[in-house]
Amino acid sequence: MRSVFFQSKRLCGAASALALSAQIGMAEPQHGIAMYGQPQLPPDFVSLPYANPNAPTGGRIVTGEVGGFDSLNPHIPKGTVPWQLRFLAYESLMGRNWDEPFALYGLLAESIEVGPNREWVEFVLRPEARFSDGTPLTIEDVMWSYETLGTVGHPRYHGAWDKVASMEQTGERSIRFTFTEQNPELALLMGLRPILKKAQWKDKDFTASGLTDIPITTSEYVIDDFEPGRFVSLERNPDYWGADIPFMRGQGNLDEIRLEFYGDGTAMFEAFKAGALNSAREFSAEKWDTQYQFPAISTGDIIKSVLPHERPSGITGFVMNTRNPAFQDWRVRDAMLHAFNFEFINETMTGSKQPRITSYFSNSILGMQDGPAQGRVAELLAPFADTLLPGALEGYTLPESDGTERNRGNIRKAITLMEDAGYTIENGVMTRPDGRPFTFEIVLRQGSAENEAMIDLFTQSLERMGITPTVTTIDGAQYNERTSSYDFDMTYYRRGLSLSPGNEQMLYWGCDGVENPGTRNWMGMCSPAAEAMIDAILNSQSRDDFLAATRALDRVLTTGRYVIPIYQWNISRIAHVKELKYPSDLPIYGDWIGWQPDVWWWEDQ
Repeated sequence: MRSVFFQSKRLCGAASALALSAQIGMAEPQHGIAMYGQPQLPPDFVSLPYANPNAPTGGRIVTGEVGGFDSLNPHIPKGTVPWQLRFLAYESLMGRNWDEPFALYGLLAESIEVGPNREWVEFVLRPEARFSDGTPLTIEDVMWSYETLGTVGHPRYHGAWDKVASMEQTGERSIRFTFTEQNPELALLMGLRPILKKAQWKDKDFTASGLTDIPITTSEYVIDDFEPGRFVSLERNPDYWGADIPFMRGQGNLDEIRLEFYGDGTAMFEAFKAGALNSAREFSAEKWDTQYQFPAISTGDIIKSVLPHERPSGITGFVMNTRNPAFQDWRVRDAMLHAFNFEFINETMTGSKQPRITSYFSNSILGMQDGPAQGRVAELLAPFADTLLPGALEGYTLPESDGTERNRGNIRKAITLMEDAGYTIENGVMTRPDGRPFTFEIVLRQGSAENEAMIDLFTQSLERMGITPTVTTIDGAQYNERTSSYDFDMTYYRRGLSLSPGNEQMLYWGCDGVENPGTRNWMGMCSPAAEAMIDAILNSQSRDDFLAATRALDRVLTTGRYVIPIYQWNISRIAHVKELKYPSDLPIYGDWIGWQPDVWWWEDQ
């Protein structure tokens, strides 16, 4: 109950002022901005509440990744890039406080100002901001970065840029963005774009993937060394310009962040046990309990830390691509959900120690509630009653098996659903209406033993229905190419969600993603109801409206039966050497500390 109460308290204090913040705005430049109401930290804050401003500098963290990389540019769709570079090697005008649902404070910008209705936003750059080569940050760099990313960069940057009516320099160090529509989140999104050095890209193709250009950025970390597909080393810049600004105090403490790459998870775990890595994030509760018992843990040289968080579960599982004929019928997707014997798989792989994701926003106050839609949620969904799938209005829960391997009841239900969709079993083979066998391709990335094991158990269940899918395992580069172009029937899917959903929801679930490559709408959904609920979220005028719209969206997504959900990770399990320390006061997005070493430090023992 603590988790639900804590989130409710945070969201209540923030969202109750939504109408005021959207209609009145800020009258003068401020040190920060919140999506709802006012930012929690005062103008004279010393550091972020979960950072240790007295943390020593020094030491290193060495983490592992499965796969490889062939590019150092995380801002374009082409190539395979270490995902951490997007967060560690770049800075933005504003930085996020992970102890608030959605609030930003000055980083490269010393102040932010918005219009009365947030129809524009203006930033003033810090005069001391510098790139790693010592050159000053200029408005020209900022303007070039926004236009480049918004036009030829990764699609995640395009949506907000398309809503910018004008970008203009309003002073020596100030820049203003005016928007085409009233959308209170746009002012915040404009503060979160990475800033690049224009001169570095002169006469070069920004859209080309490769390893020839080491980024010159303003970040506290710079790429010091790398070997393609093997490792990347980021070194703390001793001349970093922003070490003493409030937002950065207690961050960037480690001298080196090193990312090592391995062919599979087994090799990576053995490297951690052997001391080649000094920090490891573990997703399997069963493995955490049974295999983290090697000598270094017994002697106390390795510490097992558990970091809780209070954000939505997001969705993790196996997504079905509705662009392809195999999964266009919701009854076929529902049959897959019944055939996937989660209870048996969970017991086999984790000893039933990890809870299942029950909806996209589960584990939070934003998640759909049990039973029929009521009140404002029902009102929002009512105009779409004829197109909503079963359960959206009446109430819905995922199929649950009896826990046995054969899963007889759910297999019978799955076969019935396939028959309702026009399929028949002939000579033991599930057959399409045209007489051909029903089959589909499951595409997996190499090195994910856990996913392969789950799919192996899933395919055994499908065989009992006369279905034999093709399982294709490919390397990271091929996998990125195929998923970016939606060239799969089913694949592993992970989409994290926050306590402050906004414009990004359209990138995740909007109709534009059906045909536009590189979006996060891997399922290919096009739901007028979902888009209407996203619009309701963006234009909420009260806390109740915001909660209702998000819960309504959760119902549309979950009952769409696009993804077979697996485990949720409501805690982060981090094993690390005893010298690596993190703050005792964790933010509501506590797992961010597990993903990123921003506020970790090193203490010699």
